Amino acid sequence: MNGVELFLLGRTLMKIGEQAMPEPATGSRGSIRSVLVTLGEIVANPGTTVGEIAARTGLPQSQVSTAVARLVEAGSVETEPDPADRRRRLVRPAADPSRRVAEVRTTTADAALAAALAGPDGGTPDPAALKAVTDALATLAHHLTPSARPR
Repeated sequence: MNGVELFLLGRTLMKIGEQAMPEPATGSRGSIRSVLVTLGEIVANPGTTVGEIAARTGLPQSQVSTAVARLVEAGSVETEPDPADRRRRLVRPAADPSRRVAEVRTTTADAALAAALAGPDGGTPDPAALKAVTDALATLAHHLTPSARPR
């Protein structure tokens, strides 16, 4: 596999991940990518600012601000004034996860993976292929997710 193939596989997996996300109660799905990238940065760097997240991710500051607002509304993160500069806000994961956070954490990707493997005809995917892909993803997650990598 070369870098292009790996990149395209990553994009495909992101799309499947987006399909696996449960619909928010508000019904406004919007772009989940910037929200998840932002949340990942907040979890990895609690007490960070919107500007710092934008600098680390390359996302526009306005997109990060919108993502933070959505995360606050969902109860995923909390903000507080920055003692060093009262105009800025520090963002951190919520101490008590909301119902939405619990819902997202407990929703599996099984249906989205099955749909992706079903092909254009929408038929039932081969159970052996579904198990092989699920097992491969578990192995990748074990070795490559931020929580698995040594800091």
